[in-house]
Amino acid sequence: MAKTYQEKFGYPAERTKGKVRPYMAEWIQDFIRHAPFCVMATSNASGDCDASPKGGKPGFVKILNDKQLFLPDVAGNKLFHGYGNLESNPKVGLIFLIPGHDNTVRINGRVKVVDRGDLKDVRLEVFNADEKAEVLQGLLIDVDESYSHCPRALKFSKLWDTELIAKNIVAPPLPPKEPGI
Repeated sequence: MAKTYQEKFGYPAERTKGKVRPYMAEWIQDFIRHAPFCVMATSNASGDCDASPKGGKPGFVKILNDKQLFLPDVAGNKLFHGYGNLESNPKVGLIFLIPGHDNTVRINGRVKVVDRGDLKDVRLEVFNADEKAEVLQGLLIDVDESYSHCPRALKFSKLWDTELIAKNIVAPPLPPKEPGI
């Protein structure tokens, strides 16, 4: 019988295990209120995955209480990969980032798609909107677990290194977008 990953590599410290909670602690809520960016991960019933960037003015993801979030869906490329996945598997994972801040916050939960007509009581705003920006619908997320994540990956990647950012602005390592699109 194959060993589990914990059996092979060890178990987390009690302090680390204690970070994972079935609700959003106040620190987690504050982080989300200040985050202008998150990535939403979904998979369908067959396990096909999608990770979709979401962004806006800090606070664009609304905290309804310590167990619920509302994530607006702003018009984009209209591929709807994540929303298609949610039709057969209503589970979602979110990772929130704040530029220059090495910690992240992770949320896992279950979603319900909320139509635009049902959004009367939620104040929605699109930050730095273009002519195509409008809120189409949204996700009501019931939080199953939340936790902060250590800064190692962001430090290893030098994601917030201002010298590297400046270098990439002056001499982009890749063209601005895929040719022909």
